[in-house]
Amino acid sequence: MASLISTTTVQPEAANTRGRSGLINEIREFWSQFFVQAFSPYRPELYYMRGPGPAWRAKHGRKPARKD
Repeated sequence: MASLISTTTVQPEAANTRGRSGLINEIREFWSQFFVQAFSPYRPELYYMRGPGPAWRAKHGRKPARKD
């Protein structure tokens, strides 16, 4: 899931001096940030530990059967 937070503001005077309107520059900036965050190679969910691994199981063995 990607979240976008806009931290830059476009000054209309600065945009007009470069030959772009403020709206076009904002759209370009949005898509630029979108692609950076949407296709980021860092995926933290791949690194979360999901439980004991094979080394833990080898050291501790299996759990004893539960008696109710």
